[in-house]
Amino acid sequence: MRILLVEDEVDLAQALASALRQNQAVVDVASSLREAEEAALSAQHDVIVLDRGLPDGDGLSLVAFLRQNHIATAVLVLTAMTDVAERVLSLDGGADDYLAKPFSMDELMARVRALARRPAVRANLVMTLGQLRFDHHTRQAHVGDLCLTLPRRELLVLEALLEHRGRTVLREAMQDRVYGHKDEIQSNALDTHVSRLRSKLDKAGAQVEIHAIRGVGYLICAARMAA
Repeated sequence: MRILLVEDEVDLAQALASALRQNQAVVDVASSLREAEEAALSAQHDVIVLDRGLPDGDGLSLVAFLRQNHIATAVLVLTAMTDVAERVLSLDGGADDYLAKPFSMDELMARVRALARRPAVRANLVMTLGQLRFDHHTRQAHVGDLCLTLPRRELLVLEALLEHRGRTVLREAMQDRVYGHKDEIQSNALDTHVSRLRSKLDKAGAQVEIHAIRGVGYLICAARMAA
């Protein structure tokens, strides 16, 4: 899951980003409308968590920008404005959900997870391949009765591969799913995540194969059974 967090309060942005990352999300952080517009155009996000009060304008103007650019990403608005009229304004302005400050971090995470389940790509919450099963709701991977313990980035690699199972995921698209746009990426880091994931799936008997298509990307498919 990739989140765009638009928040200009540095301490709050750091706390929210940390909480989101602990819940297996890749987080891009923007502190202004201009930065948010650039981030929204440069990567595909599952949810945008948007503060209303930004230094260069009302965060709601970002929603109009998104829709004008045919970006249908779900938007959760955060604001210190608790008046009912402001809540209605946020929802009528195109936001998908609304949360007033101060708020519970647990509630924020629950709302983000709910919004992330809405897109068409999440229509089938459980994806299966070979003996492997991945549940979008719980964000857990199982092989039979065995629950695999995977680090965040390996989990994101697996999710991206399964969403495109049988098709090649371009290397650049995979990097967008696994890393934030400000992350420093070592040249072989993505290959290392894929290699470790492949080893764990093989050891668990998942009966799937992950192929590296040289110079292009990666592909996951069911393992061929020996004759």
